[in-house]
Amino acid sequence: MDAIVLGAGASGLMCAREAALRGRRVLVLDLNDQPGRKLLVTGGGRCNFTNLLAGPDAYVSQNPRFCVSALARYTPEDFIRLVEARRIPYHEEKHGQLFCDRAAADIRDMLVDECREAGVDFALGRRVTSAEKDGDVFRIVAGKEKYEASRLVVATGGLPAPNTGSTGFGLELARKFGLAVVEPEPALVGLRWAEKYREVWAELAGVSLPDVVVSCRGHRCREAVMFTHTGLSGPAILDVSLDWRRGDPITVDLLPDTDPGEWFRTIRQEEGGTRPWQMLTRLLPRRFAARFAEYELPPEPLARLSDAGIADLVERIKGWRIVPAGTESMETAEVMRGGVDTDELSSKTMESRRVPGLFFTGEVVDVTGRLGGYNLNWAWASGAAAGRAV
Repeated sequence: MDAIVLGAGASGLMCAREAALRGRRVLVLDLNDQPGRKLLVTGGGRCNFTNLLAGPDAYVSQNPRFCVSALARYTPEDFIRLVEARRIPYHEEKHGQLFCDRAAADIRDMLVDECREAGVDFALGRRVTSAEKDGDVFRIVAGKEKYEASRLVVATGGLPAPNTGSTGFGLELARKFGLAVVEPEPALVGLRWAEKYREVWAELAGVSLPDVVVSCRGHRCREAVMFTHTGLSGPAILDVSLDWRRGDPITVDLLPDTDPGEWFRTIRQEEGGTRPWQMLTRLLPRRFAARFAEYELPPEPLARLSDAGIADLVERIKGWRIVPAGTESMETAEVMRGGVDTDELSSKTMESRRVPGLFFTGEVVDVTGRLGGYNLNWAWASGAAAGRAV
């Protein structure tokens, strides 16, 4: 074999296809007995397979510019052409997100078919127990089988979703070959209440704020927030969790399209006996409005509030400040932040600078996309970059 790809997920399949199209003899090894298992659960089973807005600013890494080259050379439009050539129906949802009309299996089956038609071989249900380099040859042991190739691509994914076969093997392999690893942390994940918040807000589990702006470290996301028994979740929270670090506050603008100050002053003149929480129930879920007002807003009716008091009221509504205690577990995260240090890799080929012939692609690399199809877009782009170089 010319190249062995460890991992039959999104980036591994893309890499194998691109390499085989160049005439390379490629073998894909995977722990699972079917390829693309994690792909089947993406996007709620409908596979948010890319994002029309994908660009370097949608990614977080210790080296923010590392992803530029790969993203420029394999774009969302390149993958869309592949989807359309297979006549897979899809549609665009908000913020440039593209989803399959039917199911994620359409994308998985497309990639597997593309690989097989290009001549890629598969060895599935094989756990790799050893990976060594002997001169210019990589020697792989998986079960009772032994394999050799001059190129080895590690596309084993990250730590989240262990039920789909994700393990830390790729990170272990990187360390074994002497590559630095940025310590992985859960990302695109719920944030947990500190104890003082949990006592107040846990009772609202299941309540959703459908349209708020959540901010953290200068990044803003306008989406829904959901209360859980242990903290906050929903698209806006998952997105800013990529930026959040322990000790950071997050702020929530509860009424992003409203000028509450003008509103409150008008109501103060017309309905002075109205209390702030009664006003909020006109625009926000009643249970939330009542609890928020109880702990965050003055109890007096509007008629008793001065202009300064109303200004303070507005500040609390437009900038509700929370300091989470931490994130939910890696098992519940959609992706991980961290991975193989990008200083160890070529941004054009994903090849190790220390170990010639060794490549890393996809989530195992310290490049993490925001919520909305960006991580699959990175899988396609990084997989293509490696596949064109092995």
